[in-house]
Amino acid sequence: MNYFTEKEGRNNRSAHIVSWLFVALLLAGVFWFGFSRLGYRFAWQTIYDYRLNFLKGYGMTLLLSLCSLGLSLLLGIVFGLGQGSRLLPYRYFSLFYVELVRGTPLLVQMLIFFYVIANAAGLNNRFVVGILIMSIFSGAYIAEIIRGGVQSIGETQRETARSLGFSPYQTYRYVIFPQVITRILPSLAGQLASLIKDSSLLSVIAIKEFTMAAREMNANTFSTMEAYIPLAVGYLLLTLPISRLTRYLERKFSYET
Repeated sequence: MNYFTEKEGRNNRSAHIVSWLFVALLLAGVFWFGFSRLGYRFAWQTIYDYRLNFLKGYGMTLLLSLCSLGLSLLLGIVFGLGQGSRLLPYRYFSLFYVELVRGTPLLVQMLIFFYVIANAAGLNNRFVVGILIMSIFSGAYIAEIIRGGVQSIGETQRETARSLGFSPYQTYRYVIFPQVITRILPSLAGQLASLIKDSSLLSVIAIKEFTMAAREMNANTFSTMEAYIPLAVGYLLLTLPISRLTRYLERKFSYET
């Protein structure tokens, strides 16, 4: 029995490896065909010349993303639960915040927050302003994801928890949240990946992150492809771990019913 199980496992791994190689070769062939038709000559030396600029910008993007991820999750939980609160000011403020942020473009929010609100508050640190902007924007979407996840839990489960003597905190802790986590993980992962990519817009308020490094190289050398291909690869390296971690958590928190 163990022999057949191990053999089946090796066959599955081999099938996965062959499939990934096929996809990689297919994509490589598509890109090769496209660039060969254009007759574009790559100047890879320019990437090496601007390597320090790229590394500093990448580090800034990584730091901005990590800080924004944590704060946006906190805001999402606070305002996601607030939309179902019995405290009316809290509920209506949560609803207003979510609708306002989701209904207006990020670029407009960024400019208003930076040039109006931050200046009025005397906040001159662009790094802090960037974190606040991205957290407020992404927090609204995470709040809506959490609200939908909580409301997807049947009322009968809450009634059962109350009949067993559970407090509201215990109901959420032991009954609702374990089920909500598995339901919102795919949407949450997508939003967190979008947050990382949307951070590229912070270059408009002169934050020297990864996208600005690519734009500076392109402006100085006119090497468009050499500037933006590393940019795409860099963002992919940031978003892929989120996808892998989400799939691991989905398996870890999966339940039969």
